[in-house]
Parts: sequence; C-alpha cells; structure tokens
Amino acid sequence: QVQLVESGGGLVQAGGSLRVSCAASGRPISNFAVGWFRQAPGKEREFVAAVSRIGSFTAYADSVKGRFTISRDNAKNSVYLQMNSLKTEDTAVYYCAATPSDTIYRTPKKESEYSVWGQGTQVTVSS
Repeated sequence: QVQLVESGGGLVQAGGSLRVSCAASGRPISNFAVGWFRQAPGKEREFVAAVSRIGSFTAYADSVKGRFTISRDNAKNSVYLQMNSLKTEDTAVYYCAATPSDTIYRTPKKESEYSVWGQGTQVTVSS
C-alpha cells in the first residue's frame, strides 16, 4: 500500500503564493491518480484538484481554476499543488489522496473514489 505525507503548508498573506507537496512511499506513485482536497473549519471536505497517473490530465474545482496548478514528478514519487493569488477563503487543511488507476486519463473528483489519504497540512491565508 502507498503512504502519503503532505508538507509545505503555512501562513501566507492574501495575494501570496504557496506550494504544498505530497510525498509517496511504499509503492510507485505512477500507478495512482492523485487528488488534493481541503477542509475549512466547520465545513465539509471538498475537492480541489486532481491529476492523472502520468500527469497528462488535470481537473480543478471552479473556485481554484486559474489560481492553482496541480503537477506531479513520478521520478520523485511526489505530487504538488502550486497555489497563487491566495484568498482568505482558501484557508483550510489540505489533504492529498491517491487511488490506483488503470488508465492514463482518470482524474477522480469524489472522496469516495480515493483509497489512501495523507494526514493533511494546514494552509492559513491572512487578510
């Protein structure tokens, strides 16, 4: 089974940028589609972005489209989320998740489609 560890969260001012990382171990991340989700205080966890096995296909929530970019480096067994033009409403715990994928185009958007989750990293955007 693959294990996921997020890092790179922190405190940033509105309008700033931050990159969070998801490091995989145990199995090659190239076998998995990977997604980022977030959960703000008092709210349900929501989809942010997903990337297919080899990075050819991506999907984004409307709220982050044009500001966030998901990417992956399978050689480093890692997936990244570059967050630009951050807003206070982006404040949340960010989780990466992985699911085995037999296809190169799959970009799951539902929590139920993912079988492995990291512990999360806190991102706080101040005004």
